[in-house]
Amino acid sequence: MTGPLVPFREVVLKVHSRCDLACDHCYVYEHADQSWRTQPRAISDDVIFRTAQRLAEHAKTHALPSVSVILHGGEPLLAGPARLRRVCEELTSAFDGVAELDLRIHTNGLQLSPRYLDLFDEFGVRVGISLDGDRAANDRHRRYADGRSSHPLVLKAVELLHQERYRHLDLGLLCTVDIRNDPHAVLDALTELEPPLIDFLLPHATWDDPPPRPDGSPTAYADWLLAVFDRWQEQGRQVPVRLFSSVLSTLSGGPSLTESLGLAPTDLVVVETDGRLEQVDSLKSAYEGAAATGFDVFTHTFDEVAGHPGVRARQLGLAGVGETCRRCPVVRTCGGGLYTHRYRSDGPSGAFDNPSVYCADLFALVRGIEARTTAELVAPAVTGAAGAAAAQLDLDRTLLARLNADIGRRGGAEWEAAWELAAAVEASEEGARALDEVLALPYARGWLLGALGSVHERPGAVRAARRLSAYLAAAVVRGGLDLPVPVDLSDGGLFLPGLGGLRVTDAGERGTGVLRAAGDGFVVRPEGGGTELRVVRPAEPGPGWRPLRRLTVPGAASGPVLDDADPFRDCFPVPAAAPLDDRTAARLGAGIVEAWTLIGAKAPARAAEMADRLTTLTPLTGLDPAEPAVGRHGPGALGISVDGGAEELAFALLRGFRRAELQALVDVTDLYAADGSWEHRMPWQEEPVPFSRLLADTYERMALGAFEPNFLEGVPEALDMLEGAAEVTVGGKRLLDLMRKEI
Repeated sequence: MTGPLVPFREVVLKVHSRCDLACDHCYVYEHADQSWRTQPRAISDDVIFRTAQRLAEHAKTHALPSVSVILHGGEPLLAGPARLRRVCEELTSAFDGVAELDLRIHTNGLQLSPRYLDLFDEFGVRVGISLDGDRAANDRHRRYADGRSSHPLVLKAVELLHQERYRHLDLGLLCTVDIRNDPHAVLDALTELEPPLIDFLLPHATWDDPPPRPDGSPTAYADWLLAVFDRWQEQGRQVPVRLFSSVLSTLSGGPSLTESLGLAPTDLVVVETDGRLEQVDSLKSAYEGAAATGFDVFTHTFDEVAGHPGVRARQLGLAGVGETCRRCPVVRTCGGGLYTHRYRSDGPSGAFDNPSVYCADLFALVRGIEARTTAELVAPAVTGAAGAAAAQLDLDRTLLARLNADIGRRGGAEWEAAWELAAAVEASEEGARALDEVLALPYARGWLLGALGSVHERPGAVRAARRLSAYLAAAVVRGGLDLPVPVDLSDGGLFLPGLGGLRVTDAGERGTGVLRAAGDGFVVRPEGGGTELRVVRPAEPGPGWRPLRRLTVPGAASGPVLDDADPFRDCFPVPAAAPLDDRTAARLGAGIVEAWTLIGAKAPARAAEMADRLTTLTPLTGLDPAEPAVGRHGPGALGISVDGGAEELAFALLRGFRRAELQALVDVTDLYAADGSWEHRMPWQEEPVPFSRLLADTYERMALGAFEPNFLEGVPEALDMLEGAAEVTVGGKRLLDLMRKEI
């Protein structure tokens, strides 16, 4: 198997191989692999020492920031406080100066006492307790060998762990599902204990030994879990439930939060009490020796185990699931299910190259949660123009706050003064609105991203401060605020984003000045003397003042501006044109108006959308007239060629507006995930492409189709492919639904 080695970040350390309960659903004692019978009861000093050394060596080799070690069994508390102290001391000593050590213990809780918890508090060992619900549910499986109930003692353990001095050690409750139990009663009993987390696990089963289904339903486990989910929703999600949180995360494009779901490669290894190194021990449910690797901590490194074929098979992500699963639209969320649950001794493609024995349940569970939560999972940006604009503004404000945090002292007095001025601008309703307007300008995003990339250098921080002052000056002018703004006069002038440029001193000179709003315009007074310049009407040219040219286009109350002056406009794949002379600007403007008129005649709905949201056109050089350019900026702006006829410009406007719209959505929400893991054939070309390309081409062709109907050929088929793809998130599905209605 190829691919880089995936280091282990989680280790299950078996400190005791026997248990004080006789749970009939336990994979260690009741399933196919009975190797526990030959294991030492307790882990030895030698195994503890070698495990600690090997694991620290592994962490150092791979520069791991942290490693989790889970003390397990059997029942780990049977090892006794002295042995557990030895384990904690050896691991803590070995990891000192190497990596952070995250110690945990999973227990049935029967032996838990202050003596143990004081030890765990000393070493930061967090405690997870197994509990299957109320007494009736818990006693169905979790009993003593003589049939006695374990429930009262488990509740005492939870109560002890919830004492104020120990509560910080609480990891939560682990519950194994039994569909014969009342799902509401189980959840109610668990949430009543107020754990920090609840983890539901499907009982380990394989195709050779399938899970019980009393009513024969292929989705009985999904139905049970969805009943729990509904109750969880009714309760206001009082306690996080890992299984549900993982499904919700992946539906929105995020990562899986549990090993039992998702496509993330496994990074877990098991150390038995005799020092043998094994794969995840749920494999003991498959067959005798299924978890074995043939390695041990005395003679082998953890890297050797990571290279074992069985371990590598669980690190292949999508390539590690069978063909049926790879074609399934929910595989990105379910990941083919837990590896153990795929086992089938007579599998046609291999023992584990099968769908999960819970396949129908997982599909129904994912689709059920999706149907119940789509409205809350879909980002506002996908629901309409207002939501998209708000999401974009929120992103810019977040970037600005991050810039302030990153600059810190590097920006010096200049940045501090600009940041204080920003607070003053926002103090009034007019100022806050004006600041939102300037942050929404197309090249604010490019400035913020560039500044974030250079703030580790003091010159970059100073430049960021000067640019912020320019945006604040533009906000002061827009809002008519009575606030003095220190401004940087670079090359003898000042550019106010979204408004225009002012020549203050001779070209080539640098200096500073102070800007104030005055009536509908503003005045700038150079520091250290010089003539004060006044701009009475910012929309009109005046002495030293060159406003951005605004176009008058059909159907738009305020047409887009031709921005050929913003110093941050050069954010496209091709160079920005030099400032246009009046003749060139007039010719280009007339071509744009004619192109807009053509679009309005053939596709009035598209023209109306553009009139509402297209704010800025930036002339570029070396660009095909029919091709637009979309750069790293916010929505509402396009780069266009200075040449070309009206029809070419019409295609450029339609294409570019659509591309910019889609990029703006991708900037603020996850429409898809795992892009590139699958390939799709577009109806209009043979070459396979990733999901992102199929979506972009389909989205664009829909706009062009209103102008030239032949572009719509193949679009319905493309939408079918997109809707059935595994990459699409709930937000992406909402967009596809809107696209379907659009055509």
